[in-house]
Amino acid sequence: MLMFTRAQRPRSTAPNGTVAALDVGTTKVCCLIAKVGPGTSLGGSVKVSGIGHHLSRGIKAGAVVDMDATEDSIRAAVHAAEKMAGDSLVSAFVNLSAGHQHSQTIGVEVAVTGTKVTDADVHRAIEQAMIRADVAGREVIHAIPLQYSIDGATGIREPRGMFGARLGVHLHVVTADASQARNLAICVGRGHLEVQGPVSSAYAAGLSTLVDDERDLGATVIDMGGGLTTIAVFSEGGPVLIDSVGLGGQHVTNDIARGLGTSMQHAERLKTLYGSAVENPGDERELIDVPLIGEAPRLGGNPVPRTELVRIVRPRIEELFEHVRERLSASGCDEVAGRRVVLTGGASQLDGVAEVAARILDKQIRPGRPLGVEGLAESTAGPAFATAAGMLLYAAGGLADSDVGSLGPAEKGGSALALVGRWLRSNL
Repeated sequence: MLMFTRAQRPRSTAPNGTVAALDVGTTKVCCLIAKVGPGTSLGGSVKVSGIGHHLSRGIKAGAVVDMDATEDSIRAAVHAAEKMAGDSLVSAFVNLSAGHQHSQTIGVEVAVTGTKVTDADVHRAIEQAMIRADVAGREVIHAIPLQYSIDGATGIREPRGMFGARLGVHLHVVTADASQARNLAICVGRGHLEVQGPVSSAYAAGLSTLVDDERDLGATVIDMGGGLTTIAVFSEGGPVLIDSVGLGGQHVTNDIARGLGTSMQHAERLKTLYGSAVENPGDERELIDVPLIGEAPRLGGNPVPRTELVRIVRPRIEELFEHVRERLSASGCDEVAGRRVVLTGGASQLDGVAEVAARILDKQIRPGRPLGVEGLAESTAGPAFATAAGMLLYAAGGLADSDVGSLGPAEKGGSALALVGRWLRSNL
């Protein structure tokens, strides 16, 4: 059965230094192809050579609901990127936002067999952490060693060769519903494209939008997609929380269509041109034309004060950030996240979103645009393309090869050990 499996996939970069990212969202599918050269803080320099994006069909709230339509959208985006790059893709990293993602950090300690830490000691520590992780029946998306400790000394990034009696590891494990992950992998595979590995959307967005100090000191990335909003909290250089809220820009569009009695197409247009999450002076006097469903187009349309549109948009945006605040508070990560919040995703570009987020979350807000990726066109260099850019950095920086995840569905006990064992043999 086709699924996300690291043990069977090629290395993160092709022999010619090419990496590819496929962002399959509720409203759009985007494919980026890039060449990797020497030089960034996350690894090699990344220069985009091919860009393709297409209207997404067959996806609802990040999950596949129509495999044929999803396959067609993926094929169209990939073909456009290949044509621009003058290259054919064999494999790509694919984002995953749906699947009720859950993350946990597991801390374990094991005895060092000799006088200094060896590969075998690191193997045993990771195996013990995976045994304790709650991954039964779920797809392991990421299993990232955040830091190691030796005899109580914490913050160690590379323990091999160091002297000590006990080795500890903090392993951050991200899982998702296996069925949704497999359905997406099958749609990609039907387009004759191999899945190199899944990447959580918010994690990827954080890689492309956060600067080093934000990742180290603590920051929250909120990726506002069409059907889903995903959250990633970074601290001490890595992700410590991955979560999601089942609301996105498409829900705002639905509210406008229902509230004003217009079509989805016109509702999306009204949201883009006139939508705002905050009221401004003069909104009551500004009239906008709202074509009604079932009525023949007429000159002047149906005039509605802009303030009526704002009063539809604002409650949904407020609800979204209230859910985000609750998730951060319930996770216990609100403190380590610090006061920095970076907003990404297409829905974050709606006027007034940053102001609402600052008020409800009581944090400093800034928009997130892809950093560290060259060659993006102006139209693809905004927050809506942060996830795809982050996947390129994930591949180019070697993060894919140090991630224990993408092991496939695991059961408690022996099978989990076998999956970890395959990764260890392949990567260490």
